[in-house]
Amino acid sequence: MGVELAYTDAVARATAGLYAKVSKVIPEMEWPVHAPLIAEINRLKRERNAVILGHNYMTPEIFHCVSDFVGDSLALAREAARTDAAVIVQAGVHFMAETSKILSPQKTVLIPDTRAGCSLAASITAADVRLMRQKHPGLPVMTYVNTSADVKAESDICCTSGNAVAVVESIAKTFGTDTVIMIPDQYLARNVAAKTGVKVITWAGACEVHEKFTPQEIRDLRAANPGLTVLAHPECPPDVVAEADFAGSTAGMINYVGQHRPAKVVLITECSMSDNVAVEYPDLEFVRPCNLCPHMKRITLKAILHSLQTMTTEVTVDPIISARAKIAIDRMLAVKL
Repeated sequence: MGVELAYTDAVARATAGLYAKVSKVIPEMEWPVHAPLIAEINRLKRERNAVILGHNYMTPEIFHCVSDFVGDSLALAREAARTDAAVIVQAGVHFMAETSKILSPQKTVLIPDTRAGCSLAASITAADVRLMRQKHPGLPVMTYVNTSADVKAESDICCTSGNAVAVVESIAKTFGTDTVIMIPDQYLARNVAAKTGVKVITWAGACEVHEKFTPQEIRDLRAANPGLTVLAHPECPPDVVAEADFAGSTAGMINYVGQHRPAKVVLITECSMSDNVAVEYPDLEFVRPCNLCPHMKRITLKAILHSLQTMTTEVTVDPIISARAKIAIDRMLAVKL
């Protein structure tokens, strides 16, 4: 990792504005640990002509202090395609880095920790998709972005949690069918089917964070916090979504908070997101049930710094796979919300 960085007066001055922003969610005693890393990362970004894409589940010191673009996986991939930077550091998980590479093949895409995976992406392979096509001939295959490039390449169209309803209705209309294959998240598929007239055939995949939430947990949170507004991610089981006041993607939940400004709110998703949203809305009270994603938490300031110092680890996608996967992604991007 190189020479240990020190919290000097110069570092304190350079990062003072950043700490002012996150002071409500990062204790003052922790800042001297983060600040030298933040200062050096931001310096190296300029030197390398690099940008950092920070997912909503990153911790606040990454999300607010070193990320150039923040958002959900689709928003980050779009920004990756637009940026003039030569290097993209993905502060997220591996499938996101692959998607960035597919949309920006000429750029260098780095993942700070190759172990940053995803239970959904790991639950299904390209061979599984081909077998599903054989079992259900003629049905369109709609794949969640939380999948590998190989799986996307076997698909007709991709979706995110934010546009899944619009995409499933669009692809069903295009194929003239009332049934689609929607993989790999069984809960997202069931929640989408409940909002549409389209039947879904799905896969037994689930997010290891969102599947842990239960309806009883939501009821207990309401009992302990009168007036609580509950926002749930559609990767949660349907009985959990049924207990919520609103269900939507990470971007959808953030928009809800901004538009409705609930005095007391809980985000039923990965817990770092509450800290990140609380920075923007310090006057609101956030109740935090803490389910952590072990993969997202592999991305740390130290890992990001090492990635920029050594230009590792570069993410590559086979050009043939990339071209096929890009078709499915581009079809999704063409769907009007």
